[in-house]
Amino acid sequence: MKSSTKKLSWILGGLVVVVAAGFYLWKKEDGNAPAFREIPVTAGDLDVTILSTGTVQPKNRLEIKAPVAGRIEQILAKEGQQIRKGQILAWMSSTERAAMLDAARAQGAAEYKKWSELYLATPVIAPIAGTLILKNVEPGQTFTNTDAIFVMSDRLTVKAQVDETDIAQIKLKEKATIVLDAYPQSPLPATVDQIAFDATTVNNVTTYLVDVIPDKTPDFMRSGMTANVTFTIASKKGILLVPSEALRVSQGRTEVLVKVPGSKPALREVRTGITDGRNTEVVEGLDEGDVVLVTQFKLGEKSAGGSNPFGPPSTPRRGRQ
Repeated sequence: MKSSTKKLSWILGGLVVVVAAGFYLWKKEDGNAPAFREIPVTAGDLDVTILSTGTVQPKNRLEIKAPVAGRIEQILAKEGQQIRKGQILAWMSSTERAAMLDAARAQGAAEYKKWSELYLATPVIAPIAGTLILKNVEPGQTFTNTDAIFVMSDRLTVKAQVDETDIAQIKLKEKATIVLDAYPQSPLPATVDQIAFDATTVNNVTTYLVDVIPDKTPDFMRSGMTANVTFTIASKKGILLVPSEALRVSQGRTEVLVKVPGSKPALREVRTGITDGRNTEVVEGLDEGDVVLVTQFKLGEKSAGGSNPFGPPSTPRRGRQ
């Protein structure tokens, strides 16, 4: 009798151990189940952009030189001034006239006035309309016919450097936005004016220069300033959006994991449109209000091992031979 009771006690004890072990393993397996973030499908606006850096430069830079060597007598314009075509920028004397006037001045004011009226000064005239961006002389200064007296530009533009992988998406007359480093709070609407045909390669990186002209040039814009240029290559409003991380591409099909009330989540095939990398347009397969699931992991949890249904399958790690 005692032997039977002892045997029964061992059996009951073994069952308790088995049940406890099974419960532990079940809880452990359940704890490894992936957690999901629920993100509702909503309508919104999406802009696809390309960002590049550039420098403010004159679109056309024109150096004004005198036809003969001489001396500046009077300057009538200042840097930054808007100049009209044909406007007189300065009066100059040729080397011969300057020497004659200096000699006449030594003989008195009357003699100087006589010769200065007899041989008039030569005007320096602006050949184009634009902005006077540089003045290289002062009254009384001599120069040669190879010296640039003034420098003008018709208008300021930004020379943006665009990577060759993005240049195919940049189109003439496309809209862009210029943000000057010196004035980050004053973005400037702009338009693509010209795309270079010749590339520049630095450190194995090939870029093309793209001229971007502001729709209206502000007074604070200066040649040589550094700028960031954002090109808007696609823009849609009121479209259905999902996070790009919720998408899965498998065997040519794009799918998302959708929450099904009262049942397990289900994969649903969708057709996508434009994307900015963070969000993607859904053209077909989802409705506004649907909830997509994005796998999230606890801090320190590894994604390998197949717990992420959208991740790549795990590959066994081989030890060193």
